[in-house]
Amino acid sequence: MKFALVLLSLFPVFSFAEKRPNVLLICVDDLRPELGCYGWDYIHSPNIDRLAEGGVLFEKHYVQAPTCGASRYALLTGRYGPAGNDALMRRASAIGKGEEPSPSLPAWFRSHGYTTVSVGKVSHHPGGRGGADWDDEVIPEMPNSWDRHLLPAGAWQHPRGWMHGLAHGEIRENAGEMALFQAEEGDDSIYPDGVAIPEAVGQLKELAAGEKPFFLAVGILRPHLPFGAPKKYLDLYEGVELPAIANEEKPAGRTTWHGSGEFMKYHRWGKDPRKDAAFALEVRRHYAACVSYADAMVGRVMAALADSPAAENTIVVLWGDHGWHLGEHAIWGKHALFEESLRSPLIIDVPGGKEGEARKTVVESIDLYPTLCALANLKQPDELDGSSLVPLLTGSNKDRGGEAASYHHKARTLRTERYRLVLHSDGFVELYDHKVDPGETTNIAEENAGLVKELSEKLGA
Repeated sequence: MKFALVLLSLFPVFSFAEKRPNVLLICVDDLRPELGCYGWDYIHSPNIDRLAEGGVLFEKHYVQAPTCGASRYALLTGRYGPAGNDALMRRASAIGKGEEPSPSLPAWFRSHGYTTVSVGKVSHHPGGRGGADWDDEVIPEMPNSWDRHLLPAGAWQHPRGWMHGLAHGEIRENAGEMALFQAEEGDDSIYPDGVAIPEAVGQLKELAAGEKPFFLAVGILRPHLPFGAPKKYLDLYEGVELPAIANEEKPAGRTTWHGSGEFMKYHRWGKDPRKDAAFALEVRRHYAACVSYADAMVGRVMAALADSPAAENTIVVLWGDHGWHLGEHAIWGKHALFEESLRSPLIIDVPGGKEGEARKTVVESIDLYPTLCALANLKQPDELDGSSLVPLLTGSNKDRGGEAASYHHKARTLRTERYRLVLHSDGFVELYDHKVDPGETTNIAEENAGLVKELSEKLGA
């Protein structure tokens, strides 16, 4: 399934300063690869597009799970893991009982002399703590990983409020009474990301002025539900024609389709986008506004990096924790094993590396841990499940085939360059041929038993 690990002889292609490179990891929640740099001209995403112009964009990046906690577990441990949002807390609990799992990505860099800092939503809980309001200092979500893990909650009082909040500190108490979307007049600080990003910028400036290399992870909340962003970002889509929703019918056969429960629990003014085209369009405009708000947050961080002494010695990674359905397969949300839930943006900008290039190879989130180890010239832990993407970054092996494994509670899937196989826990099988059916609408498993067997064996391995 994987390709060989990169040899140190490849490193001269990157123009790092004498000291080890810094790492800036930007995590964006619920972000579809529906951005200008991915070929969508209606979306206003100039800052992410600019990042792509300076680095390598991965067109077929797949996460390990279509839910925040399990996906971030895979990213931050470099391993396949539990399917639920409590994955990292379960790992932390095991550490508390004396078990020694393989080190997390930031813990590994920390053990090699890096200062490690997270701001915002990097692990599942913003700020990386447990407790009733996710702010208990004695319950770290990722023990031994961060020198500092921060979440200024502002008017939202605590990380749980920040995570599900709307403008001016509104905290979700009952989702049915909280608006599904909102666009209030005001500056960026009236929504949660606007109070966290200044902290991220401050941390970046402090780290860049220090003597030690740093690993800074910045987690941006939007476009996570509820879709709230300053009105100026919604105004960008006034009168803009959005493309039609692809494959918007509910699948006729058995799939991982669900009733969009996370979405439907919010206050929707009695409307359902599956039955109301005008409302569906309104939802999509507000999602787009949140994407542009998130893009502006990326821009503020990148501007701070550009103005810092670390600008020429910092690897930048932009990663989306999973995709999101905006009506495809009659789903509004994630939590399915379709392409829309599992494909997300991945951009890597390495100083001295390729600029403005794209790779069509299938890659997965667990590949980032070994990639960053290789780029920083660190020996990687033995237990990692992914493989370095450096051959793709350098172009030395940009045409090789790839595969990605993903999972949810009752099924798992393998995405190859051509096919998607979905194995349900009771043995039911879905198979889609992306060469003729990129929308994953026709299950061809029954007439392709040999191919199902071959791909099932790969997934099992």
